[in-house]
Amino acid sequence: MPCTEPWRIQGWVKADTKAIQAIHVHVITNNHRVAVSHNGPTVWNLHIRSVQEEDRGQYMCQINTDPMKSQIGYLDVVVSPDFIAEETSGDIMVPEGGTARVSCRARGMPEPRVMWRREDGADIVLRESNGIKTKVAVYEEEVLTLNKISRSDMGAYLCIASNGVPPSVSKRIIIKVHFHPVIQVPNQLIGAPLGTDTTLECYVESSPKSINYWVRDSNEMVISSSKYEVMNTVISSFESRMALTVRRLTEEDIGGYRCVAKNSLGETDSLIRIYEILGPTVRNTSPVTRRGDLKYSTPIEDPDEQFGSAERSDDEDETTDVTDRLQYQTRNRTVQHTTNSAHEQKLSNKVRKISNKFEIKSGFETNSCCRVHSYNLHIAILVLNFYAYN
Repeated sequence: MPCTEPWRIQGWVKADTKAIQAIHVHVITNNHRVAVSHNGPTVWNLHIRSVQEEDRGQYMCQINTDPMKSQIGYLDVVVSPDFIAEETSGDIMVPEGGTARVSCRARGMPEPRVMWRREDGADIVLRESNGIKTKVAVYEEEVLTLNKISRSDMGAYLCIASNGVPPSVSKRIIIKVHFHPVIQVPNQLIGAPLGTDTTLECYVESSPKSINYWVRDSNEMVISSSKYEVMNTVISSFESRMALTVRRLTEEDIGGYRCVAKNSLGETDSLIRIYEILGPTVRNTSPVTRRGDLKYSTPIEDPDEQFGSAERSDDEDETTDVTDRLQYQTRNRTVQHTTNSAHEQKLSNKVRKISNKFEIKSGFETNSCCRVHSYNLHIAILVLNFYAYN
């Protein structure tokens, strides 16, 4: 702090307290942080090291003239913000539906501005007594009041104080909301074939954190083993996922499984049942009934392989052979389609009529026509087989 005057005896005085700081080149105050210097006979300086708040105020430079001359300067000391510990809240716990009130008071020069925000970036929900809700990203007050608090309001809140003088300060306050456990089950009935792995799920919400476990209908606790895999996954500060995998499902595993959640405020459970889903029906794979064999039974694709050479002389034997095959197929169709007996009976009558017709014709035809009639007979059989299969 300079004072410019010609060479004369001069002094420094703190104006508000009238305390003499220095006279000429001599420091009078007992404050070791104060010193004086001059630059020639006209410029005198007062130095204050490690400035503190009590140094704030007016300083007067006096010149010993008649009349006395003086010059006044003002020292303003700025202070970065700091929290007042006894007036600032710590972590709190409140029951769901109650009121949470947290305060954050700071000092500094200039006076700090205090604001609140959630650490996870979510909005702060302010509920009025008349039911009106307001969502804000930042709340600027020293005291934050959350009415009718819910579990979604639970989490860490940051109180930030700043006044333009670095550094700003912040305090992390955790608000915990207590409530008894709640379980949500996506599927209460789960079907699975025997021999497969099946997973059961329960989603738990609780605060304080609950103890989660599985039990069978017989109240036998289920623990991880070669048969069962038990997993608990944390989703948030009050949410978790329970999962139970039953490996290689057997008939003994069919039944109910309960997921249980328990904390200091209560206990709840939910039941999931496993039932058996029958596997795919095994088809009769005999050559007569397979779709693949029907595909190759047509004489159009390979008539010689199916019915032999045209040099065969006894067409009656061939017709009889074909008739026997037709009767065998008809009996198989009757066994396989027991639920449609009336339809099968009608089909058998048609087959017998056609068979008799061709047997009569075969008696009047020569050997050279035998193959043609046999060929026509099998076309009729193919049509009837296709009709019966479908």
